[in-house]
Amino acid sequence: MNITSLEPARCLPVPDAGFGALRTERGNLPLESVDVAADISGLIAGVEVTQGFRNPFDVTLEATYVFPLPDRAAVTGFRMEAGDRVVEGVLKERGQARADYDQALREGRRAAIAEEDRPDVFTIRVGNILPGERVSVRLTMSQPLPYEDGAATFRFPLVVAPRYIPGTPIDGRPAGDGAAPDTDAVPDASRITPPVLLPGFPDPVRLSLSARVDAAGLRLRGLASSLHVVEEEGGTVRLRPGERLDRDFILRMSFDASTSLQLDGGAEGRRTYALTVVPPPLQATRAPRDVVLLLDRSGSMGGWKMVCARRAAARIVDTLTPQDRFAVLTFDSVVEQAFEGLVEADDRNRYRAVEHLARVDARGGTEMLEPLQQAVALLDGTSGRERVVVLVTDGQVGNEDQILEQAGGALSAMRVHTVGIDRAVNAGFLGRLAGLGAGRCELVESEDRLDAAMEQIHRRIGAPLVTDLSIKGLDVEPGTVTHLGSIFPGVPLRVYGRYREGSSLTVRGMAADGPWEEQVQGVEVDNPAIRAVWARTHLRELEDRYAMGEHDLESTIVRTSLDNGVLCRFTAYVAIDTRQVAEGGPEHRVIQPVEPPSGWEPPRGAAPMAGFGHTMMAAAPATAVRMRHPQGFAPDREQGLLAGGDAGPAGLPPMPGAPARRGSARGGSRSPGSGPRRADPLAPVRPQLVAELGRLTALPGPDLLYVADLGSRLAALAAYLGGNEELAALARELEAAERPGADAQALHDRAVAVLTALTHDLAVPDPSRALSQDPSRDPSRDPSPGASGEAERRRGPFWKRA
Repeated sequence: MNITSLEPARCLPVPDAGFGALRTERGNLPLESVDVAADISGLIAGVEVTQGFRNPFDVTLEATYVFPLPDRAAVTGFRMEAGDRVVEGVLKERGQARADYDQALREGRRAAIAEEDRPDVFTIRVGNILPGERVSVRLTMSQPLPYEDGAATFRFPLVVAPRYIPGTPIDGRPAGDGAAPDTDAVPDASRITPPVLLPGFPDPVRLSLSARVDAAGLRLRGLASSLHVVEEEGGTVRLRPGERLDRDFILRMSFDASTSLQLDGGAEGRRTYALTVVPPPLQATRAPRDVVLLLDRSGSMGGWKMVCARRAAARIVDTLTPQDRFAVLTFDSVVEQAFEGLVEADDRNRYRAVEHLARVDARGGTEMLEPLQQAVALLDGTSGRERVVVLVTDGQVGNEDQILEQAGGALSAMRVHTVGIDRAVNAGFLGRLAGLGAGRCELVESEDRLDAAMEQIHRRIGAPLVTDLSIKGLDVEPGTVTHLGSIFPGVPLRVYGRYREGSSLTVRGMAADGPWEEQVQGVEVDNPAIRAVWARTHLRELEDRYAMGEHDLESTIVRTSLDNGVLCRFTAYVAIDTRQVAEGGPEHRVIQPVEPPSGWEPPRGAAPMAGFGHTMMAAAPATAVRMRHPQGFAPDREQGLLAGGDAGPAGLPPMPGAPARRGSARGGSRSPGSGPRRADPLAPVRPQLVAELGRLTALPGPDLLYVADLGSRLAALAAYLGGNEELAALARELEAAERPGADAQALHDRAVAVLTALTHDLAVPDPSRALSQDPSRDPSRDPSPGASGEAERRRGPFWKRA
């Protein structure tokens, strides 16, 4: 991630001015407040989230905010309020909702739109906010609470953490206004990469969060908040004032769940059931296993997360028995194996594996697809043994759909367990991966939580108690039953579906000692949340199948979403005021920066003030929140103040008068060869190159990690310029720093020589005299002529801005 330093004299904090508030000659940021109110009843929570925006400028404003929600949440309502105007949102097909929103803005009407970009990443845009005006938007949702070992967990995320964006930048208008360019691997990267504030930035958001807890007839034994200080009064838990939006809110409620079947009559005879089956008192027979352990060692895993990940991986190795076989793969931009292939899990090999894990440190980018494919290859063809993949990561990647498309089918034939380690973990993606392989997803938000989590993982990594589940007794509507999975120790089975007739059902499966079944009598209820949770779960499964290649499901997904009033990636909520308040569209646009996640640390080799995670998003160019002076500066004099993303080129703001990023909605479309030619093709990035040369020559000695990071930043600069050959060639040469036996001094000297030539307008030294480099090693750096057109087709109209 690239975080730009601010000049203190131009950035005076404003007392009580709200999250991101900043006094500069260009004004304040728009988001003022976030209020979360949860009503928890048993294992379901109803939540209302209200976001308050203020226009600090003297012109009309469009504010964009990229934010997280629980990955299982079913968003069922949307409202916009401004003064005496209250407008209820309408759920529409996504393209139609965007067209209606854009038309309303052109006509001078106030409007807001809410869209889902990932199961846990959403975007709200509010347009035509008048100068000095305050507008609030409210989302209403229902979410099921996961329950394990006698405790239910209410997890509410508060920040979108930076995600690694692999692939080659593609031409064309970007899908959003974020910090990273769209790539062939993540065609909507610009929608999920909001800019990031400096760590410790003053005046955080006025955050309020409360949760009213009702155990719904069960005995509540205790409450525990693991990452925040809370106050409890009269069954309501409240967050202490002054907290920042930089980590998940996690509330654990201890009580005993029970087997139950809730039958909701619903509206118009559309009946929905919710089944909960508590694990039976059975013993699981552990069959011989082939286990592949994948450990994420990328830059975002630095600090406490790397310590936890190593401990977690070592504990998993300790669970293996001599009858098992295993492999250990650590990955960032490259994949390393502790030993060749699968080996017996004897004492010697387990010791070798733990010794290998002890040397692992954070570095590089999160290239997750390749290690998953290698794991599949290692396990493919084994018979008579349980095939298990265990992934330890924070999950901060943007190419979730690409991973599901290329590896999801094979993973669904294995048991996949995921261990997410972060205070702002990508829970949605890790849950999707675990769901494919009928495995478990365990989330670890702190070192204090690790031991308890590993005890649960130790029991789950073995064979489940009951497999091959089926349901009999209810007249179920075909194709509506959510994924049955398996029953694991300590984890109740949760199943939702639609039915026509019936008042009870029987769950059947296979246990270690033979067939198993349990009959459950239903209880009639009137609970709209059950209908919403079923719809969201069903839609998630359809969307995963779409991501894995079943593109003919789009119409089914849209119809299911609209029929049930539940937001998904193919639909959007739009609220449009009938009153005209402006002469036309917004005169200024701002994307709200987000907090850096709590607990993230800079990886080794990071340059001063460049932010953490140089190596995490190698393709991301520097971008900025662009603000207009309240008295009115000319558009071409707007200057970026805050950079975002995961690995910007050099951590410096764009120079005054620098053009907007290629394809920017603000700066118009610019592609290589179009428009007037620049006399100096390096002008937009020359200050960054000078800074890179200065830092490189100031190093006390050659540093391979730093040189590798430098190569990733130069590749980003080359992509930003539309494919500058000198920078791209040097970046390819510096990739050798990640290979065994790399010559640190030669690579250092080569980088100094080329950067000196480029910054002093000299001839670039002949690269043939540098270390040899095979450009075919990474075909994505030299895409075929049709690659960008294919990437544009793959974008799909449902996430591309209308």
